Amino acid sequence: MSTYGFPASSLSAASRGAMAYQKVDAQSRSPLELVVMLYDGAIRFLGEALEADARKDYRTRATGVSKALAIVSELRNTLNLDEQSSQPLALELDRLYDYMFGRLLEVSTKRDFSGVEEVQRLLVTVREGWVQVSAATSPPR
Repeated sequence: MSTYGFPASSLSAASRGAMAYQKVDAQSRSPLELVVMLYDGAIRFLGEALEADARKDYRTRATGVSKALAIVSELRNTLNLDEQSSQPLALELDRLYDYMFGRLLEVSTKRDFSGVEEVQRLLVTVREGWVQVSAATSPPR
């Protein structure tokens, strides 16, 4: 029997409990809060990649960049480019995510690590905007 895509034998009880908690936590969040969580993850993974690069731990660096790429791709996939009312913002975000994705691909393929800090700064800036929108539209808890 598998748990969250992993064989049950490969996860400790504490790991399974933590994963279950994270799943419930994510399911109780608003869509805007989930977007902020995605940004948090991408920023964290790029930070881990930067730390790994300083230690010359290339496997961990590659893993961090790869996870950030996956998140940027998911952020791009969540855009609603069809709805007229949100189209201008969605198109701008689509262009920004495309740029971020390209820069992170350069990190992976050309070993041009300067893109990591640049993309991390962009993510932090856009994340701050999403936090403000989420705070303005969320009812008090």
